[in-house]
Amino acid sequence: MNPSFSPLGDQAIVIELGNEINEQTEQLVKKVSALLESRKPAWMVEFIPAFTTVTVFYDPCIATYDNVRTELTELLTHLGEDRAVESRTVEIPVCYGGEFGPDLELVAQHNGLTPREVIDIHTSGDYSVNMIGFAPGFPFLRGMSERIAAPRRDSPRLRIPERTVGIAGMQTGVYPIETPGGWQLIGRTPLRLFLPENSIPSLLRAGDKVIFKEISEDDYCAWEEHPDVENP
Repeated sequence: MNPSFSPLGDQAIVIELGNEINEQTEQLVKKVSALLESRKPAWMVEFIPAFTTVTVFYDPCIATYDNVRTELTELLTHLGEDRAVESRTVEIPVCYGGEFGPDLELVAQHNGLTPREVIDIHTSGDYSVNMIGFAPGFPFLRGMSERIAAPRRDSPRLRIPERTVGIAGMQTGVYPIETPGGWQLIGRTPLRLFLPENSIPSLLRAGDKVIFKEISEDDYCAWEEHPDVENP
C-alpha cells in the first residue's frame, strides 16, 4: 500500500488508498478505519471513510497538517495485510413496487426484464456499504448486478419518502430521510436507517454487508405498527 495525503481545508487531511472502487480498496478503507478507531490520535476529531479515501478531521489547536501527516504515515506502518476486520451483516426488508416502488416497471423495461425478475436479482445481490453520505445515514452500496442498472431520472423528484430503496447507475441505496433525489425508486423498507436519538445515529457503517429481503405489504404494515417486535 502506498497512500497519498492531501489537505482538506485547515482541519482535515484526506488519505487516498486507491483510484478504483473495488474489493481490495474497500478492504484497505476498512482496515485504516479500524486502525484509527483502535489507536485514536489525541488530535483526531473524527474520520469519514468513503469509496477510496478516509478523511481525518483534526483539532488545529493541537496539531498542524504536517504533524498530522507525519503521525498518520507512522500509524499506517502498523497496518498489516493480515489484519482481520470483521463486518456486520444487516438484513433490510423491502416491499417492492406499487406506491412504494413507482419506478420498478421502468427499471424492468429499461433492462428487458419483468418486475419479478428485477426483484429476484435485487434480493440476490451481495452488497457492501462503500460509504455513508449525501444524507444522514444514506448508504452507497456496491455489488448490484448490471442486469438491473438504470440511469438517474432526468428530472429529480422534490420529495422522496424516507426509507425508499432506489437504483442509480450501478448502485443501489436507501433514502433514510425524506429528501429530493433522482434515483429510480423500486421499493421501501420499514426499517429505520437514521436514528438521531441514538449515540450512533446511522444504522449502517462503511464496510457493512447488506442483504435485501422481500416482504409483503401486510408484513410492511405490521412492521411499522410494531417496530420493536420480531418481524418476518
